[in-house]
Amino acid sequence: MRPPFRRSVREHLEAIEDLLAPVLRDAGSEPSELVQALGRTLAHDLLAPRALPPWDNSQMDGYAVHTGDLGSGALRVVAPIAAGQAAAALVRGTAAPIMTGAPMPEGANTVIPVEAANPDRFPTVAEVADGFTVVLPDSSPVGNYVRARGSDIAEGALVLEAGTRLGPTALGIVAGLGLAEVQVQSRPRVLLLSTGDELVAPGGELGPGQIHDANTTLLHAALTGAGCQVAVAGVLDDSPEQFTTSLRAALMAGDRNYHLVLSSGGISKGAFDVVKAVLSTHGIDFGSVAMQPGGPQGSGTLALPGCSPVAFIALPGNPVSAYVSFEMFIRPVLAMALGLPERVLATATLTEDLDSVPGKLQVRRGSYAHGTVAPVGGASSHLLAALAASNAFILLDEETTTLPAGSRADIMIIGDGS
Repeated sequence: MRPPFRRSVREHLEAIEDLLAPVLRDAGSEPSELVQALGRTLAHDLLAPRALPPWDNSQMDGYAVHTGDLGSGALRVVAPIAAGQAAAALVRGTAAPIMTGAPMPEGANTVIPVEAANPDRFPTVAEVADGFTVVLPDSSPVGNYVRARGSDIAEGALVLEAGTRLGPTALGIVAGLGLAEVQVQSRPRVLLLSTGDELVAPGGELGPGQIHDANTTLLHAALTGAGCQVAVAGVLDDSPEQFTTSLRAALMAGDRNYHLVLSSGGISKGAFDVVKAVLSTHGIDFGSVAMQPGGPQGSGTLALPGCSPVAFIALPGNPVSAYVSFEMFIRPVLAMALGLPERVLATATLTEDLDSVPGKLQVRRGSYAHGTVAPVGGASSHLLAALAASNAFILLDEETTTLPAGSRADIMIIGDGS
């Protein structure tokens, strides 16, 4: 058993990066239908399988003509070209009514808007049959109001780079290229568990000294929002023997091949801190990080007899500590690997005085708006209501013990926690 570590926030983040980054790089890829790919990460560079647009087409409603026929008087009007139709070649000396998006006929090289024609309308079918003519401007640039083939994307061009997070516009261009599915990074598979005989699942009846388990729901939502596929082992028993048996059973259930096991609780200095008591002899290092809340931490590669080695991160049990730890140490690594938007770091004007513990990064909850941030709740790590009412973390560094109202404070904008 190695002695407990004592790390700075930066040192612990680097340790988590070293643990998780190789695992996430090897997570593989899978095909996804476009409607299911929103928010997923593109696994490989996407090259255009065809040009877009695939043929020259009209940018507006007008007349398709050859520039050499302009200025020669009235032109006979031929059958119109609608979007979705093949276009017959244009006979010189004629003009073809063409609708927006319709393919340009061979022999035409410009489009004259209908409002620039005389008369400024399209003829009826009967009028075309009777020899309807139109007078157009004397000149027009070649290619005027023509969307050239490949003017959006050339065939074979790089459309999206690997690592792109697929939003509505990215998926729109994939669909426009005619692709029904896209290759995305596989979601990291995470086994989530909590510990503590005092915990009862939401909806259950509380016994003496018991509370409802908030961490499983909190961390499940955070992991899912960060692009993970989460399986829940539930609340494991505080008995070392039962904890070990339950953990082994969860790891071996089905063919999950987890990339990460994430626990909360049981890692401090209490007499019943089962995660630390059991796993410190199975490859997991425990210690403290200079951060409040979220000081107790554990991480490493779990080597439980009978199970495949797997990355394991142990978070403290208080809900605020667990969530702050996720945001500070786990989400940044997932963001880097999966192309998630990184949390925005900014400064804001503090609305009231704040005190901090020397030698630790103090992470306080706050409400940020219009360049100011108001602390929400106190420093205690059990204040779930304050966490739910926050959209930012106020970060007081290790050297700061007092920050008066009106000061500029460093903040991390977490929005709604997604």
